[in-house]
Amino acid sequence: MALPVTAKEKSLHFAVRIVKLYQYLCDEKKEYTLSKQILRSETSIGANLAEAENAISRKDFLSKLYISLKECSETLYWLKLMKETDYLTEEQFQSLYSDCEELRKMLSSSTKTINSTLLTPNS
Repeated sequence: MALPVTAKEKSLHFAVRIVKLYQYLCDEKKEYTLSKQILRSETSIGANLAEAENAISRKDFLSKLYISLKECSETLYWLKLMKETDYLTEEQFQSLYSDCEELRKMLSSSTKTINSTLLTPNS
């Protein structure tokens, strides 16, 4: 099963942004705990999408997509926390948050579509 190219590309592009954010937070803000959390949750999105491409069944594929969706939601949480604790400016937050929210919507739509096909007889 193949994922829409846009979801894979979006997750990779966003991962690059988060890696750069991680580097910035460590180097400039001397912040290591929150930055590590967001790095782990965001990079898990793409890693699970990569695993989904080699799923052994449609249920396994869906499971990996759900994990990506959950990690994306967690990333949104860390972004909000970083904004509220002044590690991100409003501008930085809005840019990152909108990218992450767009990815979350893509993943949510994909999981709903695939889940509905699993519930359909003869699929």
